[in-house]
Amino acid sequence: MGLLKESTYPGKLFIVEGIDGSGKSTQLDLLHKWLQSEGYLVVFTEWNSSPIVKSTTRRAKQRRLLTPMSFSLIHAADFASRLYMQVIPALQAGAIVLADRYVYTAFARDSVRGVDRGWLRKLYSFAIQPTVSFYFDVPLDEAIARILEGRPALKYYEAGMDLGLSRNPQESFRLFQGLITSMTIWPRSTGWFGSTPPSRLSRSRN
Repeated sequence: MGLLKESTYPGKLFIVEGIDGSGKSTQLDLLHKWLQSEGYLVVFTEWNSSPIVKSTTRRAKQRRLLTPMSFSLIHAADFASRLYMQVIPALQAGAIVLADRYVYTAFARDSVRGVDRGWLRKLYSFAIQPTVSFYFDVPLDEAIARILEGRPALKYYEAGMDLGLSRNPQESFRLFQGLITSMTIWPRSTGWFGSTPPSRLSRSRN
């Protein structure tokens, strides 16, 4: 999706991306716990969690009011809020920031919904380049099975029902996520989960 701003902060930004149900959140939680057990200062942030816009987003989704453009703008507001109020202060303090989804999610989902790619690049031009990126990929049927283990049905926007791809939520999910995974903007994995953390990462001092 083009170059992001290079970070000049002492902390490190680790991000995970992947389709819904790919297991990224589970693995990030395990990494979070392991890093903390090793004495690292760790801050966690996840997509669509800013208190400023979270309740608004939830209500709009429940009422199915979001257009592709309003969907894009409200998630950009969420990202900006978390970046400036949570991520950057943590990086300035030398922490490791773990991000469950990053700008690549917005770019892929919004592009599939028809939002102009050039406009999206400008919208997220303030984003910081991650230190390490992980992309999780699983078969779509496995992703659906994992999601439905935790709740009875796929969510309307999660399944891409707003695009009119199929009246069947599971089939719509397959088509929607297939379009998303076909995007060429996903980051290549730049790191690995090893037994030894990368050097030059700041440990908290207890």
